[in-house]
Amino acid sequence: MRTALPRLRKTAALLATTAGLASLAAVAAPAASAAPARPTAHRLHLHHLNHTAQAADRHAAQDTASRAAARPVLATTPTGATGAAGARALAQSMVPASQWAAFDAIVSHESGWNPGATNASSGAYGLGQALPGSKMASAGADWRTNPATQIRWALDYMNSRYGSPNAAWAFWQTHHWY
Repeated sequence: MRTALPRLRKTAALLATTAGLASLAAVAAPAASAAPARPTAHRLHLHHLNHTAQAADRHAAQDTASRAAARPVLATTPTGATGAAGARALAQSMVPASQWAAFDAIVSHESGWNPGATNASSGAYGLGQALPGSKMASAGADWRTNPATQIRWALDYMNSRYGSPNAAWAFWQTHHWY
């Protein structure tokens, strides 16, 4: 048995290096059962490695879940479109038809219908390029990721500041900002 233990340690070390802790625990566990029934430092070490591997697996699963939760979830249209096309279709259903062309022109120039657009020099954010982007929180807490919230905010902004998207577009054409 004494000669098998160093070989087992070398094998376990090699597996830990190449296959990770989970593989080590899975491979080393059968070898540990062949060891004497008395508790040894080696068996305790393998037990610790198994728990460490399980903890690493749990941490990886939690990390993956948190990254997935942090990803922006864009609203979809009835056709299921997302991104710029989905945001544009969604806006068309929210903006009055008489104001649509002006709203579309402003957002096309400001963000290209990208809900995550950020102006590198000013920091303006979103479809309507709110400055600061956090202004859109008045339309909803999900302003960073939800095009519907950004559209609602931009429409309210155009109506309150200029009277309508048509008037905002007239201003934009003269000043190239609104």
